[in-house]
Amino acid sequence: MQAWHVHENGEPSEVMRLVDVERPTPGDGQVLLKVRAANINFPDALLCRGQYQVRPPLPFTPGVEICGETEDGRRVIANPALPFGGLAEYAVADAAALLPAPEALDDAEAAALHIGYQTGWFGLHRRAGLEAGETLLVHAAAGGVGSAAVQLGKAAGATVIGVVGGADKAAVARELGCDVVIDRRAEDVIAAVKEATGGRGADVIYDPVGGQAYTQSTKVVAFEGRIVVVGFASGSIPSPALNHALVKNYSILGLHWGLYNTKNPKLVLHCHEQLTELAARGAIKPLVSERVSLGGGAAAVQRVADGVTTGRVVVLPGLTEGAAA
Repeated sequence: MQAWHVHENGEPSEVMRLVDVERPTPGDGQVLLKVRAANINFPDALLCRGQYQVRPPLPFTPGVEICGETEDGRRVIANPALPFGGLAEYAVADAAALLPAPEALDDAEAAALHIGYQTGWFGLHRRAGLEAGETLLVHAAAGGVGSAAVQLGKAAGATVIGVVGGADKAAVARELGCDVVIDRRAEDVIAAVKEATGGRGADVIYDPVGGQAYTQSTKVVAFEGRIVVVGFASGSIPSPALNHALVKNYSILGLHWGLYNTKNPKLVLHCHEQLTELAARGAIKPLVSERVSLGGGAAAVQRVADGVTTGRVVVLPGLTEGAAA
């Protein structure tokens, strides 16, 4: 089979090689899956760079989220067990963690449902307790993680403000359903949020960016608001001033979704049931902006790493080489 291997740590486009290898052999409690679609996540870039919290032995295949097919033909969603990741024709996953792929979604959409939407659901509902009628601010609203939060916020009955970088991403955020879109490259984010909320600020802020975005969040969070820290795509990890949180009465909530897989896996299944229902009634639908062949895998991971994509980029091993859908 063909698989992308990372032989040394560095930028994805420089360290990923497409190689011919034997199909991986599942260990105890694992299954071999035919990869129907592999969604690219920012952690795939961090894995290549050796900057992720998990550091698989070299060489390894990245790809932490797939829609796969079992030997008996079931279509499932899985997080592959590294080092046998999803950017390959076949991957390995833990049998107990397989989830049925929603019938309402095609392979690429199903591959993009799990991590981003589970993170959004846990962040907005489990951690922040988002309620109908509240205002939700989403940083990087046109990206893979942000677009999921926008759709989930709208499905929950919130007013959603999306912050993006550039006119193209602003158009995507509007299509996703944002009630207000702020282009941070052309507008003052703090002033725009205050104007949009009548000076009150946002009840819940969803931040996968960190850095300057987090600083802006502290300026526009409402009384008893909640800032959900999801990640640091900017590369800058903030050092929050806790005296400021005390003075303004807001909460800073961390979210490491992966912990629920070991700490409370029943909640992950419950969340998947909620997401499947939302997908069935059309309330959520992963925004797949690019569908590329397996041969385009390294370039696609690099584009996600560089932050130039909107929505999700999905690799389809069955797609004709050089084609895009």
